[in-house]
Amino acid sequence: MNPHRQQTAAISIGRVTIGGGAAVSVQSMTNTLTSDAEATIAQIHALTLSGCDIVRVSIPDSESLAAFAAIKRASAIPVVADIHFDHKLAIGAIEAGADAIRINPGNIGAKDKVKAVAQAAIAREIPIRVGVNMGSVKRALLKRFGDDRVGALVESAREQVMVLEDLGVNAIKVSLKSSDVRETIEAYRRYAAISKWPLHLGVTEAGTLFSGSIRSAAGMGILLYEGIGDTIRVSLSADPVREVMAGNILLECLGLRDQGIRVIACPTCARACADIPTIAAQVEEAVSGIKTHLVVAVMGCIVNGPGEARDADLGVACDTNGAMLFVKGHPLKRLAISEIVPALLKAIEKETSS
Repeated sequence: MNPHRQQTAAISIGRVTIGGGAAVSVQSMTNTLTSDAEATIAQIHALTLSGCDIVRVSIPDSESLAAFAAIKRASAIPVVADIHFDHKLAIGAIEAGADAIRINPGNIGAKDKVKAVAQAAIAREIPIRVGVNMGSVKRALLKRFGDDRVGALVESAREQVMVLEDLGVNAIKVSLKSSDVRETIEAYRRYAAISKWPLHLGVTEAGTLFSGSIRSAAGMGILLYEGIGDTIRVSLSADPVREVMAGNILLECLGLRDQGIRVIACPTCARACADIPTIAAQVEEAVSGIKTHLVVAVMGCIVNGPGEARDADLGVACDTNGAMLFVKGHPLKRLAISEIVPALLKAIEKETSS
């Protein structure tokens, strides 16, 4: 763990502690129609199996609200209700059992409506996440700060949090997102310097699975390495399970999560004696839900392969005669190339079940 992590206030979202030195959690958001409770519950189940800690569900209308209570009851992980514009939906979600709500006080309506939402959250003792995106910053603030767009974003968050604090809300989580990685980093840095509340990290509208994962890792990786951030979402235009997988990998490689299978694989070149990209991808996909921490190596030739495979918890090193399976640094047996994936999965199962 980073010994220099910023110490923020601790809040509870269901059984998950956010801030206060607790482990950084991974979040995602369903993309099914919330009004379709069966589909949404199935997706939450898939997210849970992939290692998601907290899930967020959008409630855009009364049909979605009607389905929310059943969704909440069926979920094995805490559920955050995401609401914009309609304070009655926010109050309804709270009454239906939401573990937290996500609002933007600036678009929820007049002060009396914000107060009603705040009072409902206080009564149920659940947190409110203030989510501010660059696109939601009021024009007056943007004009006031001129070229300092980050300053406008931070001030917007500060003002909205202050509204809730003045109403007596004592469990708040804050996000300040931009689709620009540099703006996102600077916004979180500035806000972390003036606030005690835990921070939810993310690069909003990061993009597709490939480019979005890179932008998210660049932005959140820098902040997490600096000790900033208590919970994360890798926001992708992709299957939400991929968001969770990417988030877990990010935390694991920074030493912030000591769980999950890390699959290392050599870059391809003319020396490769097997289809390493396909083998590594098949193994990584198959073990994505395993929480035990292991390093598994898939190496393509004899140049670095035997050494890397020995250094891992288990792995294979390919050569012109097939591959050698290594477990805990010791060669175990020779394999045909076609045997690599099932042999690795069997070895992983043995290690994680013992």
